[in-house]
Amino acid sequence: MLGFLNLNKSAGLTSHDCVARVRRLLKLKRVGHGGTLDPAATGVLPIAIGKATRLLQYLPEIKAYHAKIRLGMRTTTDDLEGEILERRSHCQIELEQIRGILPQFIGKIEQIPPIYSAIQRDGKRMYELARAGKKVEVPPRIVEIQNIEILNWHPGEFPELDVAIACGGGTYIRAIARDLGALLDVGGTLANLVRVKSCGLELTDSMTLEELENAIVKGEFQPIAPEIPLQHLEEIGLEAEAAKRWCQGQKITNNKPQKTGVFVRVYDEKKDFLGIGKWEDCDRESKLIPKTVLVSNE
Repeated sequence: MLGFLNLNKSAGLTSHDCVARVRRLLKLKRVGHGGTLDPAATGVLPIAIGKATRLLQYLPEIKAYHAKIRLGMRTTTDDLEGEILERRSHCQIELEQIRGILPQFIGKIEQIPPIYSAIQRDGKRMYELARAGKKVEVPPRIVEIQNIEILNWHPGEFPELDVAIACGGGTYIRAIARDLGALLDVGGTLANLVRVKSCGLELTDSMTLEELENAIVKGEFQPIAPEIPLQHLEEIGLEAEAAKRWCQGQKITNNKPQKTGVFVRVYDEKKDFLGIGKWEDCDRESKLIPKTVLVSNE
């Protein structure tokens, strides 16, 4: 079996839990996921099946979320799963104040990930070190946020802001909630998070673990074709002999100049997806280098 599963992850499960469950349901060892989701978060978790695990590195990085940010509260984990550090009820925050601050989060920004995160330091996950009571310096990272749109505003004892966020890989929505609260000087934490898009897959087309199990029992489950989430890459077709040589690991010369360093989807004459190639300059010629070659009948 080869392809992808657009899984709608339920709250309370880790991404690793989901992979383990899919392995058992499909009776396959070769299963992986793209883009970790926190246990409390729900929504799109891309799952790669079979040799499609080798394609995870080429999937588009853009992700989209619907988040609920609660103001007037700080927690150890920057979401409602953690211990409350501070509560400031009935904080006088106006929506216009927030509109004036949100542009600071757009573009390439420096972000400090939450202490309770899956980032590794000295061979251990940071959440493991935090739970052990060890102090760990969290280095900032550069992340890119394309857009933040206000969806709704709920004034009250602890005001809540609903937002839609489009961002690149490595962005922590919990950190955005924390930092927005800090800039407003009232504290902030993430109250709810749903990922509506990840790695080219959308929530509207996803399925739950229960739906997956039912489809397998009925013999109706078919993975998403491996090239479907890779539509952001250009494609190239090879004639029969060239396709054969490329699949054997040989470089294929192209008479037309190509932009070097670009990954492309490679097909044969029958429009069968062969894998991922990369254009490189070799001896002043553009050559298509095999990077990931798939066997479609695995």
